[in-house]
Amino acid sequence: MTTPISTQAAPCFRRTKIIFTLGPATESEAMLETLIRGGADIVRLNMAHAKHDWTRMVIRRIRAVSARVGREIAIMMDIKGPEIRTGDLEVPIELKAGEIFDFTVKPGATRDQSEEVRSVNVNYQDLVNDIKVGDTVLVDNGLIRLEVLTKDHAHIRCRVLIPGELKSKRHINLPGVKVNLPSFTEKDRADSTVGLEEGIDFLALSFVRAAADIALLRAFLAEKKSTVRIIAKIEDQSAITNLDDIIAATDSIMVARGDLGIECPFEELPVIQRRAVQSCIAQGKPVIIATHMLESMTSQPVPTRAEITDVANAVYEQADCVMLSGETTIGKYPVECVQMLDKISRRIEREDAPDLREPAVFATERMKVLHSAVVLANELPRSKLLTFTRHGFMAHGLAALRPVHSPILAFTPHPELLRQLRLLRAVEPYLMPFPSEPDITIENAIETLRRLGHVSPGDKIIIATDIVSQDRLVDAIQLRTIR
Repeated sequence: MTTPISTQAAPCFRRTKIIFTLGPATESEAMLETLIRGGADIVRLNMAHAKHDWTRMVIRRIRAVSARVGREIAIMMDIKGPEIRTGDLEVPIELKAGEIFDFTVKPGATRDQSEEVRSVNVNYQDLVNDIKVGDTVLVDNGLIRLEVLTKDHAHIRCRVLIPGELKSKRHINLPGVKVNLPSFTEKDRADSTVGLEEGIDFLALSFVRAAADIALLRAFLAEKKSTVRIIAKIEDQSAITNLDDIIAATDSIMVARGDLGIECPFEELPVIQRRAVQSCIAQGKPVIIATHMLESMTSQPVPTRAEITDVANAVYEQADCVMLSGETTIGKYPVECVQMLDKISRRIEREDAPDLREPAVFATERMKVLHSAVVLANELPRSKLLTFTRHGFMAHGLAALRPVHSPILAFTPHPELLRQLRLLRAVEPYLMPFPSEPDITIENAIETLRRLGHVSPGDKIIIATDIVSQDRLVDAIQLRTIR
């Protein structure tokens, strides 16, 4: 005999959110449905090589599949940002240790012919002005390392320190070099416009170097009258120097460990990650840990033990989200990767019992009320936090306080906000119109939770909301027990 859904045990909500990157391995309707049903919260579109027709097509497909499944997931557009790359080569160049090699910023320019020096073009002419003698040039994710010896108006002459095979259009990193490329390029503007037209939820800005970069993107969004949230990608040393200001300026950050691990010494990467998470929690901003989380599962059905520990550390640190990149774009086991993140996160969350966080940035009357609600939730067994939000402030505040065990059940009348709430740790969003009477709104929400099997008799519901008192809104807490 089947147990009625209203009396089933309430589900164990996963607090850490999962982001996967769309690609050939996951763009089909069948695969999207599997991943959405499997608990993925956000899908990332990497615009580095994406075409606009494909972008429009997959966004509409994601929305259609989400509607059919009955679970709206969010869409993040990750725009390319400023990037320096080598040009095309007819055949790869095998660079040897100690070899002298030129990067050419003005193709066709004459150069010293006293010795035969091989070269490759670079897509950024002002590189000769930004770089100086003694600087390091890293090519192809740091696999090839060179040192700058001399430069002129058209060429940068280097010595190869770490050899390797140089292919066409390889990415160049310049550790410690301030590059004067625009943070929001014409390609980014065109890609973002397509995304806004199709209703994306987040824009991830690559290679953010300072808070001014965020201001530039905000101006663009204001021009478009968009409420899309900004994710600042932390990828180089300038971003680390300006980290607190960037966090204050943005809506959330992504610790993009790929380029960051190239730009910074390897041993600094865990320190930077932990500092970034702690700074985000202190300022009440969501944080994503990204890149190489389950890299071996691109081709293998199970992760390495080190990868399991890496994911676990992100959960222990209380990051809001963990993200998959190549694992779900071209990998053989995208579903297994999402399942693995889900399994590791749930297990670590059962162990995790941190002290209550109280972000200093939220030293407001509202945060004091929310703080009290979370204290109560932490002390009561079988408790759940319930809130109602039109703009996200209540849900953001509760998530910033990092409740130990209680999920945050957030009701909103706005589909766009529901999807944006999927970024927040421990927040489970629901769509529901708000009647004019607050008591009816609360009763409707509790009935919805009963119908879905998300609460059970005996559960304690701690309601953090605002109520009308003497013709003004005041923040308040209620405690109810599910009968």
